[in-house]
Amino acid sequence: MTLLIFQITTVLLTSLVCGWIARRLGQARVIGGIAGGILIGPSIFGRLAPHASSRLFPQDSLGSLEVLSTVGLILFLFLIGSELDYEHVRQQKLTATLASLTSMVLPFGLAVAIAPALRQRFAPEGVGGLSFSLFLGISMIITAFPVLARILEERGMQSTPLGATAILCAAVDDVCAWMLLAVTMTLLPSGNPSVLLSHRLLWLGAYLSVMILVIRRLGGWLSRRNPNTTLSYELMGVILAFVFASAATTDAIGVHPLFGAFLAGLCLPRVKQWEEALRARLNVVVSLVLLPLFFAVTGMRTRLDLLSGTSVWMWTGLILLLAVVGKMGGAVAAARWTGYGWHNSLALGALVNTRGLVELIVLNIAYNAHVFSPTLFTMLVVMALVTTMMTVPVLNWLKIGKPEGDCGKSVG
Repeated sequence: MTLLIFQITTVLLTSLVCGWIARRLGQARVIGGIAGGILIGPSIFGRLAPHASSRLFPQDSLGSLEVLSTVGLILFLFLIGSELDYEHVRQQKLTATLASLTSMVLPFGLAVAIAPALRQRFAPEGVGGLSFSLFLGISMIITAFPVLARILEERGMQSTPLGATAILCAAVDDVCAWMLLAVTMTLLPSGNPSVLLSHRLLWLGAYLSVMILVIRRLGGWLSRRNPNTTLSYELMGVILAFVFASAATTDAIGVHPLFGAFLAGLCLPRVKQWEEALRARLNVVVSLVLLPLFFAVTGMRTRLDLLSGTSVWMWTGLILLLAVVGKMGGAVAAARWTGYGWHNSLALGALVNTRGLVELIVLNIAYNAHVFSPTLFTMLVVMALVTTMMTVPVLNWLKIGKPEGDCGKSVG
């Protein structure tokens, strides 16, 4: 227990310092968190002080950090699902619909095209081509909804047409990506193939039907009957129990528990005071304590020393190029087609190209499922970092929105 407390202390302090530096550099705090995780991992701390690193973070002690980080991710994905705005989705603006579609189809297609070559060079032994291609495609289509929402809020763009369109694109992309991930998880080997087809997919379909057709409608009906109900201590306990039960159900089915948490958030009734109370009560613990533990676990898996040699760096560059061309290029093309000017089209492309924390979650799921090797995992972490770091500089270059501390009127 003493070692775990020292580990948590080290992780929190590192995350705070790196997050503060990231904010000073105009980046989202999540960039600092990711960098902090890599800093205390084997790539930096492990190379500079190998003895101290092995004493503070021995391999057999990381299980506790991973369990705590999984609890944090369950709560985090629940909050993401609970914050998706149905009204934006119902508007179905032409630009947002097409941009969502093209920013998913194009990068997914590019990922599938290079999947055989990457699988041959970087996949673990015995990984099936279909599972590898699907995981690679999903990792390319992610848009980090919470990071994007925070960037828009900081720049005063959340109420602009451009900001609303970007939020809708991110919401649609994330929902589709998690649905596709749920199906992909059922396709992973688990003993008897007949059980895979006749039970896992069947149970997944039954679970989705109950959650969307029964639980979501029941929650909406109860909230309409009691519109002034506050989020009491007992009611919040019931909601959190429901979240963990949903996560446990999807885990038992063979789908990742984070999908169950995300869907629980989607099914939560849209009661404004509930959303505000949940965010206020959970955000400190999740963002300040539990998510940094996830960054630390990710940092332990990120081996920058494996990116050695011209060939590996060329493949990393190709992955980054295709990720940007597919995600950003697809959104820009759709925006231009629906009448946006080049200025706002490029801004929309930069916004949906933000991957951030949600990308790391998907990469860790693929890593734990033994679909991605440590080398490929590191290559994709680099891609996630660079594409997320691009967003703010591109917006500044385009003079879209107000940088933090600027009182000027936002654009877009």
